[in-house]
Amino acid sequence: MVELTGAKILFEALKAEGVKHIFGIPGGAIIPVYDVLYDEKEIHHILVRHEQAAAHAADGYARALGKAGVCMTTSGPGATNLTTGMLNAYMDSSPVVAISGQVPTLALGTDAFQEADMLSIMLPITKHNFIVHRVEELPSTVRRAFHVATTGRPGPVHIDLPKDVQAGKADVKIPAKVKYGKSPRLEPELEPLRKAVNLLANAKQPLIFAGGGIVWSGASAELVQLAELLMAPVVTSLLGKGVIPEDHPLALGMLGMHGRMAANMAVTECDVLLGVGARFDDRATGDVRYFAPNAKIIHIDIDPVEVGKTVHVDVPVTGDAKPVLAAIIKGLRERAKRGKTSEWLERVKRMKHEFAPRMDYDEVPIKPQRAIKEIQSVLDDEAIIVTEVGQCQMWAAHYYAVKKPRHFISSGGLGTMGFGFPAAMGAKVACPKCDVVNIAGDGSFLMNSQELATVVESKINVVSCIFDNRYLGMVKQWQDLFFQKRRSATYLGTTPDFVKLAEAYGAWGDCAAKPSEIAPKLREALRCGKPAVLDIPIDPDEHVLPMVPAGGRLDQMLT
Repeated sequence: MVELTGAKILFEALKAEGVKHIFGIPGGAIIPVYDVLYDEKEIHHILVRHEQAAAHAADGYARALGKAGVCMTTSGPGATNLTTGMLNAYMDSSPVVAISGQVPTLALGTDAFQEADMLSIMLPITKHNFIVHRVEELPSTVRRAFHVATTGRPGPVHIDLPKDVQAGKADVKIPAKVKYGKSPRLEPELEPLRKAVNLLANAKQPLIFAGGGIVWSGASAELVQLAELLMAPVVTSLLGKGVIPEDHPLALGMLGMHGRMAANMAVTECDVLLGVGARFDDRATGDVRYFAPNAKIIHIDIDPVEVGKTVHVDVPVTGDAKPVLAAIIKGLRERAKRGKTSEWLERVKRMKHEFAPRMDYDEVPIKPQRAIKEIQSVLDDEAIIVTEVGQCQMWAAHYYAVKKPRHFISSGGLGTMGFGFPAAMGAKVACPKCDVVNIAGDGSFLMNSQELATVVESKINVVSCIFDNRYLGMVKQWQDLFFQKRRSATYLGTTPDFVKLAEAYGAWGDCAAKPSEIAPKLREALRCGKPAVLDIPIDPDEHVLPMVPAGGRLDQMLT
């Protein structure tokens, strides 16, 4: 044991948690921490240009790597700028640990310069948050923060760190380094498992709805094994993309408002629906009165609050997806009798063929479907696709075939414009050997385009493919379809020349004006040895279709 400052204790505690990277911006209330950072050798700090980007980068880092991402800011406006990113992580169950400086403890509650009550502000948008009042509390607080963020249902945690605690000294013991291995699993109760196995064993038209919880559980292998055992097709949520290879014969793609027609029809016709690690949100279910109307529903989730929250559930199973699926597989193998699904599989196969999306458009301006096809043709299965939010996001979710979990990263529950570029930055830091491509809309990209400075300065070589239609595209689509084409405040008008913008920051930039130019220019962007922007002008009148109108039925899509 040795006497250390709070700032030094913080870094020792972070290293004990295995932290290698922090995304952040310094300020007056966290200068003591950044002063210690000056001599720090084991933790690399990435200086972002906006605090929201720090939170999104930490989020993207966590989703790509499967470990907590860390961001750090000063007090007041620095800390409040984190809130959108923290709520985004909260909605999508992503483990982000945010550390913010705070005014000295004696000044708390006095409206001191750059003071904000972050404990109250963060309370409803984090899994847990702390304020450290004494230097001696720091090691245990950091350990608890990471434990809470990464166990059970993952989520963001916030630590508020007053300046006098950073500067104060204490003789404390730093906890031993965390040994990452098998964490304790939440085992399910036997009776719900028995009921689930019984329903699945006798199902004639079974269907699996796989969500992002399977990614965090590491249960993709069990999911595919169960699907093949049952011969049950699989639909996924937005955050579940990749949990089954999307070229697998049983994969139907994403369901919901902008899902595949075959996926939505399968939900409508199935007789048993097994939902795993998905929260049945409104974008997935449409009108819940008509969601899976002929099915008994089994819902497996690690968070009991989610089970039965939006749809009626016949068999609720609370537990971690991996051991639950393993137990169901074991139970099914012990059963002699199973329902016949051959007619169901033929029906699903016909729907997949009938509703297969078209992507081979040759028109100029470029159709986004063709743009996705060209991007896919260049990238291998190890590439990580990150998206902004809006039409670009839904085109990517609908048309890009993902083969592995953690290789498609997108803002789900909050739908945060500006998420994609900094999240891609975080994913590239987490997985430097993977190609990372951000599929962006021009409106969403502009919300954090200043991070071009970050990626250039820090040599984070991500590629942003900007689907450039000069509109806030998804809002415009709703105006076109449901508001008599009254395009109010959605035309962006003057936007930068994205090639010149990239070059102004020192990045690579080019424009693909024809479909045939996308693939070769994307290859050049990936080989150029620096961050890159590929501007792809697309048809401004193209809509994301098929689409279920808000509150509509999954079997009544606009085409």
